Amino acid sequence: MMPETPLQLAVIIGSVREGRFGPTVAHWFARRAESRSDMTVDVIDLAESPHAEGSQGSATTGRRPAEDRRPAEDLRTTEDRRPAEDPRTTEDRRPAEDPRASEEPAAAPVALSPRLAAADAFVVVTPEYNHSFPAALKHALDGHGAEWRAKPVGFVSYGGISGGLRAVEQLRQVFAELHATTVRETVSFHNVWDRFGADGMPLDEEGPDGAAAAMLDQIAWWAHALRDARTAHPYGS
Repeated sequence: MMPETPLQLAVIIGSVREGRFGPTVAHWFARRAESRSDMTVDVIDLAESPHAEGSQGSATTGRRPAEDRRPAEDLRTTEDRRPAEDPRTTEDRRPAEDPRASEEPAAAPVALSPRLAAADAFVVVTPEYNHSFPAALKHALDGHGAEWRAKPVGFVSYGGISGGLRAVEQLRQVFAELHATTVRETVSFHNVWDRFGADGMPLDEEGPDGAAAAMLDQIAWWAHALRDARTAHPYGS
């Protein structure tokens, strides 16, 4: 029997904000997925997308869009709030003294469509912005259609006390509309800034590694089944 072609897994970094924690979480997860013999991994950073700047605010005015601002009469619960002088949401902030907060070099724009189309499965790495998910991620989802269809999606979320799980619940609804299949298992980091060391690895690896393994097993099952089905009979035909 011929060996089966490894699955192509796209790991998508959903936050594009300056000082974001997403790359730390995403690259840890990518290394975990790359350790499997049945997968190859493509890390897609939406900050490298030609349209990423549209989710960070106007380059001319410097103002951030509504989803990146908090009204003065903030009605969120205490555990979701940050001091008034910091306009970012709690889930995407890291302490100023965090050694991982070094500035990231600007990357050249990359075309998303071919990389999404080539993927057999996706894992979205997302924080939670005001009980939802980042605008750049919504832009990427809405800007593509066939690339998502009949493929499995998993989630790695991170943040404060909620661990980004409210963003995941909303993303499940969006992916259902895109004809994608979301797997049940997730990986979630609550109070993420206290969970990783300066080397970019979780301080306690056992729990996250177990959660990642369970989710990847589900993704692999669905990815193989759906790839075979798409090959035998194109989806929607």
